Amino acid sequence: SQVQDMDFSIAGILLLDGSSNGAIYALLALAIVLIFAVTRVIFVPQGEFAAYGALTLAMLQAGHVPGTVYLLALLALAVAVLDAAEALRQRRGAGRAAAAFFKPLTWPVPIVLLSLWAAPRHMPLMLQSLLALAIVTSLGPLLYRVAFEKLADASVLVLLIVAVGVHFVMTGLGLAFFGAEGFRNPSFWDTTFTAGGVLLSGQAIIIFMVSIALMLGLWLFFERTLHGKALRATAVNRLGARLMGISTVDAGRLSFTLAAFIGALAGLLIAPTTTMAYDSGFLIGLKGFVAAIFGGLASYPGAALGALFVGLLESFGSFWASAFKEVIVFTMILPVLLWLSLKHGSDEGDE
Repeated sequence: SQVQDMDFSIAGILLLDGSSNGAIYALLALAIVLIFAVTRVIFVPQGEFAAYGALTLAMLQAGHVPGTVYLLALLALAVAVLDAAEALRQRRGAGRAAAAFFKPLTWPVPIVLLSLWAAPRHMPLMLQSLLALAIVTSLGPLLYRVAFEKLADASVLVLLIVAVGVHFVMTGLGLAFFGAEGFRNPSFWDTTFTAGGVLLSGQAIIIFMVSIALMLGLWLFFERTLHGKALRATAVNRLGARLMGISTVDAGRLSFTLAAFIGALAGLLIAPTTTMAYDSGFLIGLKGFVAAIFGGLASYPGAALGALFVGLLESFGSFWASAFKEVIVFTMILPVLLWLSLKHGSDEGDE
């Protein structure tokens, strides 16, 4: 009986751990599906946004200006120069070129100045978290403008190659900004509850609540708002959306903004439960990608369910064979890809 109780308590702990990790992977999977649906980019560096979010907060906690602030300033300046050069090339006049130069700076410059002022002042955790979110979220649309916008009509393979390049650049910059050591941020809710012999941390509750709230928010955004419906239209048919007057450029920027926000938020949520380093994002993002594959890179509910499955598989796999937990998770891609290819083949046969 005692052994059985112990088994139940261990299963409860593993279930809780797997579900909380699954909630994080679900957020990243939703962002990957969103970007792919709208821009056809398989966004390999999605996990880097999570690492940047967590480590930016860690730097603010230490009273230092995060390197991501300087990256934001540099990207904003690069986009300003690109937009001004394009305006001049189209012969719009000096006034239009000046307006095109200053427009991309209107949002990043205040964030950079606020960060430089706030970093040494050791503000409360919640304010630092909001600032870290603002910094990393602002990187999203600028990154799209610099790396992907001009290639919007390129093949999926070309876009994937560029995404892999962006991943290596972001990882290298992460090493330069944050160093090689890992950081663990303080918990947002430092308390524990006991339910049926299983300890439930306040941080796990926050992970579940925020993940559910964000998924609900995304559903409302896509169903009820004009921008959300425009994104859905672009995802279904890019050419049709363009003919209806929907800007595919704006849709791309918006999707990258949302993905950067979701990634940064996932990083803030996971940082109190695991040590984050400059290269931690890749593995987390890869598990989100596995979950997105479960949804066929098209279905949001499928990706969320896939993420929960990945989290549970990883948790129970680490208990039974800790050395092979990553192998178990990534091996699961093979039968899913096989099933998707057979399904796709049968669908084409029916047509």
